[in-house]
Amino acid sequence: MGKGRLEAFSDGVIAILITIMVLEFKTPEGHDWADITALSTKLCAYVLSFVFLGIYWNNHHHMFCVTKHVTGGILWANLHLLFWLSLVPFATAWIGESSVAPVPTAIYGAIMLMAGVAFTILARTIMSAQGPHSALRAAFGDDKKGWASVALYSLAIPIAFVNPWISAAIYAGVATMWLIPDRRIEKHLNQLT
Repeated sequence: MGKGRLEAFSDGVIAILITIMVLEFKTPEGHDWADITALSTKLCAYVLSFVFLGIYWNNHHHMFCVTKHVTGGILWANLHLLFWLSLVPFATAWIGESSVAPVPTAIYGAIMLMAGVAFTILARTIMSAQGPHSALRAAFGDDKKGWASVALYSLAIPIAFVNPWISAAIYAGVATMWLIPDRRIEKHLNQLT
């Protein structure tokens, strides 16, 4: 099976998720800076979630650049990832509305953790389908950044019940870690040409 349909569907889902998040914003009732400042927690949650979705979109694209064909297992693993990403607008709205309360902050982290796990499952499913000489396997290597992300999310979830702002800082740290472009796949593709 070709991969174009899967990529187009995934791109569309992520675009819709970003649209849903921005539609959650209501214009301030007043006309002063204080009115926009009152939305700062919601805006920060939106920016963080936008960055996360952008990171997933970017890495998904790179991953499928080295994927030759799609199997049924890859389709299901991709849907698993999209399921967890589809919960990002809910978590974003809740953490923004609650001003970073413990339970919404922990739930946000749990969704990010599960999205990270789902991405890893998708990558491993692709590697398995392509065999021991998979281009993705060669590019990913031991995936230290992926495992570090999962570990940081796992740490941040219980911390949310002690100090949710520390958890939010950990989530932002993970996003920052991934904002530094992951050149593993591009580097591998350049070596092949």
